[in-house]
Amino acid sequence: MKEAIILAGGFGTRLQHVVSDVPKPMAPINGVPFLSILMDYLMNFGFEHIVLSTGYLHEKIEAFYGKQYKKLRISYACEQTPLGTGGGMLNALQYCKNEEVVVLNGDTFFAVDYNKFEKFHEDHDTLLSIVLRSVEDTSRYGSVQIDEKNKITLFNEKNVVSGEGLINGGIYLINKYLFDSFAIGQRFSFEKDLMEVYYKKYPFYAMPSDVYFIDIGIPEDYVRAQRECQLFQYKKL
Repeated sequence: MKEAIILAGGFGTRLQHVVSDVPKPMAPINGVPFLSILMDYLMNFGFEHIVLSTGYLHEKIEAFYGKQYKKLRISYACEQTPLGTGGGMLNALQYCKNEEVVVLNGDTFFAVDYNKFEKFHEDHDTLLSIVLRSVEDTSRYGSVQIDEKNKITLFNEKNVVSGEGLINGGIYLINKYLFDSFAIGQRFSFEKDLMEVYYKKYPFYAMPSDVYFIDIGIPEDYVRAQRECQLFQYKKL
């Protein structure tokens, strides 16, 4: 059984003047909730169980999907107070049975081949693999550097380095025991407090990709998603 955690608990501050009545992952793309598009895509790769890490307006997500979406079984890991991306993952892992779990952001579509990513993770025998996206300008996101063996060697902050490069695409494959090695607490950023701190001590690996990618977190890209929905909706790319 393939399991995934979708981080769907953000406030979506930048998008609230465009979509204010539902949480950001439920923002409609030509009438279809973005979260449905993500789950449809995961089903193409045999996923059977999704844990939704929720917070802001969680009741709207739960009322819409219930415990089942098509062939997917759904569990909810609701944050009573914001836990950050890392705390949200840690909270959601208690609902996962598998040792290896995919984690993805609920406001980003990245047309990754999950079968290929799973093999990459197994081949590198690591507790953490991530998918990187090649972009023309990394300044908006910050960049990631890897060596010839795909081991992460550096994280650059936003606006520090510009131009073409690789960014964190927001898709991870983690061993559920990853967090046992770190004394971080229950509330933390997975990116800032774990990855960007411990990558020199622990071997974290990254798979570059140039497939379709869109982040609906800002209004202009949310509008673009309405035009480009045929590129990613309901099919494996």
